[in-house]
Amino acid sequence: MTNPLQPDRTPGPGGQPGLPTPPKGWPIGSYPTYAEAQRAVDYLSDQEFPVQHVTIVGVDLMQVERVTGRLTWPRVLGGGILTGAWLGLFIGLVLGLFGTNAWGSLLTGLIAGIFFGLITSGVQYAMSRGARDFSSTLQLVAGRYDVLCDPVCAEQGRDLLGRLSL
Repeated sequence: MTNPLQPDRTPGPGGQPGLPTPPKGWPIGSYPTYAEAQRAVDYLSDQEFPVQHVTIVGVDLMQVERVTGRLTWPRVLGGGILTGAWLGLFIGLVLGLFGTNAWGSLLTGLIAGIFFGLITSGVQYAMSRGARDFSSTLQLVAGRYDVLCDPVCAEQGRDLLGRLSL
């Protein structure tokens, strides 16, 4: 028997995977944070509830971009140096394992990595022409998290969650 709460991934035309469909089920709890919804499902599991019939669904999704700082030439080039140095050290280490002069390979990889890190970060920043002079991180956040359950055992799940104190 397939779980009605799981997305439908039955093959479509030509054997290609089908498109995901929204989960089905009855809401048995709603929580402001994912951690609280996860704790509720963990509680159900501790109570020997068949959690394979449960799905956590994020509702009212938002894309949140948090600005972490201003981009300047020194910051961009410094980041390019660090990224290039790490990549160069890794490549130098790999080459050193298979070569005769491990320290030479490591040093060559480091210098080449710094050089290419400087070039790539500088060119990329120059091409942006100041259109995006800040760094940021992106997150997908939900306004609330609903816990859905297969109708067969939804009433039992709702009763159990009613005893949970968050």
